[in-house]
Amino acid sequence: MVQFMSLSKLNKDIIECRKCPRLVEWRERVAAEKRASFRDQEYWGKPVPSFGDPKAKLLIVGLAPAAHGANRTGRMFTGDRSGDFLFSALYRAGYATQPDAISSDDGMKLLDAYITAPVRCAPPQNKPTALEQKTCSDYLKREFTYLNNVKVILALGSIGYTAISKELNITPRPKFAHGLEVQLKSGEIILCSYHVSQQNTFTGRLTEEMFDAVLERAKKLSGKNKQRASRQS
Repeated sequence: MVQFMSLSKLNKDIIECRKCPRLVEWRERVAAEKRASFRDQEYWGKPVPSFGDPKAKLLIVGLAPAAHGANRTGRMFTGDRSGDFLFSALYRAGYATQPDAISSDDGMKLLDAYITAPVRCAPPQNKPTALEQKTCSDYLKREFTYLNNVKVILALGSIGYTAISKELNITPRPKFAHGLEVQLKSGEIILCSYHVSQQNTFTGRLTEEMFDAVLERAKKLSGKNKQRASRQS
């Protein structure tokens, strides 16, 4: 209960954050102008909180909310092609109760997994500055403190991997590579994958088979029981 309350307070702090003027201006402008295909929807337009099972053994670290994805829906990786790829894979691996993530109230639940990001606001061109990443880093640091059951940290892309490495003081830091595994002295393992962005999935740099293999490796390393998410309540 204390763990859940700590994470809830953290997410509340995230949602209320206005520390980065450039990101505040951009996320709110996107939410006001909207994309034509979503013109009838109300955008979230605020920092996006983390999402998942507080007792998770798998922590998934992305990059930042997409302008018309999580910045619209208010939930990590929800409402865009990257999320479509990610959640369908999580469902196949038994980490999600359904394969589709459409909105924050679609009934999606994560099982033994928690999704976060080093930057909580949608950045222009999906490129947060170094200062913005540093300003946002305290939230990730607090999550590492509260998520006591994590065994595997899955870094999606080099920025997520770098953010994790800085927070956990990994030196020397092995060069990012798909499939890289880094054993931490504290016992956790960092597992790396190419990001699930359209740039990677549409070009075949990251395929479903490749990502499924990463998740199967995460299950093995974390000791997750093999079970179908569809059987969970």
